[in-house]
Amino acid sequence: MGWFWADPTPRPSTAAVAPHNIPTSSDAAPPPGCPMHKSDASTSSSAPFPPLANNPPNTDVNSPPPSSCPVKAPNHALRSPPPSTAATTSSSSPEPANASTLSKLNPLNYMPSLSNVRAADSPQSVSLPLSRETSSIPRTDSASNWEYPSPQQMYNAMLRKGYTDTPAEHVEAMVAVHNFLNEGAWAEIEDWEAVFSRGLGAAWQVCSRGEEGVASERARRELVQRRREMLGLAAPEGEDQSDGSKPKLIRFQGRPKEPTPKARMLQVLGTVFPSNFSQEPPFDRHDWYVSRRLPDGSTREVRYVIDYYGGGVEEETGQPVFYLDIRPALDSPTAAAERAMRWGGDVWWRASGGAAREAFARAKERERNGS
Repeated sequence: MGWFWADPTPRPSTAAVAPHNIPTSSDAAPPPGCPMHKSDASTSSSAPFPPLANNPPNTDVNSPPPSSCPVKAPNHALRSPPPSTAATTSSSSPEPANASTLSKLNPLNYMPSLSNVRAADSPQSVSLPLSRETSSIPRTDSASNWEYPSPQQMYNAMLRKGYTDTPAEHVEAMVAVHNFLNEGAWAEIEDWEAVFSRGLGAAWQVCSRGEEGVASERARRELVQRRREMLGLAAPEGEDQSDGSKPKLIRFQGRPKEPTPKARMLQVLGTVFPSNFSQEPPFDRHDWYVSRRLPDGSTREVRYVIDYYGGGVEEETGQPVFYLDIRPALDSPTAAAERAMRWGGDVWWRASGGAAREAFARAKERERNGS
């Protein structure tokens, strides 16, 4: 429940791997562009970040870029929406000398702006692409989607973090894996939102059939959407699939030093039952804040927690495997009910032989229709 297998070609029973080769040497640390990095002491330092080399004169280094990749942030607890981008300091106003480090970070991801130029003293041996890939993740502050960092931005961020020994020629593959994992995480969040944004009553109709019900609901939505597109029909009221009704990502935060209660419990179970549970902790943790559109047209912020696990290496291809455990954070009774319904519904469906009961009911129905 709530797991995403990082497999570029979904398969029902085989292990999943990243779509590109990435370095496995211990010298090649994951990049700070989320979700594949870990924090270091420099991240939480109180010293302000230096101005970016590619900022033109009189440009405010405060101002966040128009779009940014979901990257790790310092472990500042965010429980309320960030300040509006319209409230940022004007570029004509000089930055106060005593400005805090926090005020110099992008409020949507609490990271400094990423330079997209190759510095004169850069140790990289090859030229890296400057183009950025647009994600499928909608933003709430604009009509566009979030953009992933370019390989050059990723490499510059790694240098900022002190990872100077990572080969530049590996960065493109690392960016591809980073983007692929984020796309899979968002697809899983969309599944949660499609089930629970219509209310707990409607959600139980889906969850009572376990993960098979969730998969069937996903297939139904995709089929109906394709038919509507082919026929040029609008969605019925209440089922509008326009951008206004879809979930959107408000902001995100990396919290690798704050393991979730579930991750701690799994580690304890791995110690007690090593044959059934892994003792390896997640290598990263992220909180994604999502705007949920409710049936009455209003919106509500929902926090999702993502634990990132390394799954070893796939034997056939030799490529690394990643597992993402994605679920709503236990911030409210509604979130607790959603997790209980999806987990409990799946357990009950399998334990009670739900699939066999449905097959038997269909067979009886065919007999009645044939007689």
